[in-house]
Amino acid sequence: MSVVRFGVSLEKEILDELDDFVNKNHFSNRSQAIRSLISKKLVVKDWEENQEVAGAISLVYDHHKRDLLNKLADMQHDFFDIILSAQHFHLDHDNCLEIIAVKGKAFKIKELADKLIAIKGIQHGTLSMSNKQ
Repeated sequence: MSVVRFGVSLEKEILDELDDFVNKNHFSNRSQAIRSLISKKLVVKDWEENQEVAGAISLVYDHHKRDLLNKLADMQHDFFDIILSAQHFHLDHDNCLEIIAVKGKAFKIKELADKLIAIKGIQHGTLSMSNKQ
């Protein structure tokens, strides 16, 4: 991929905010910050337009909850076509973290994440998506 240079005109206040964003997020320069902001916006666009995306669903739960593990497994089998992999971690004696890597249409991934997070016994769940590029 080739890099193209171009000029941008900004109001002083916006430039100051950009510089603050660069510093707070440890970017080495403004170009990296702008590239990151544009990429985030494009991911949101792909998500809203139900494009092909990749992502991760993270779940924290108490594995002692009755039927929780069966419900998680059943749900994942229902969506086998978009699940790439799942990793299970023991956080302590009771709590587990499960990370499920997914790839597919944004709406279907969101549906899976919403259903998993809504299972009784899930303490916390998040979905992060990125475009597939």
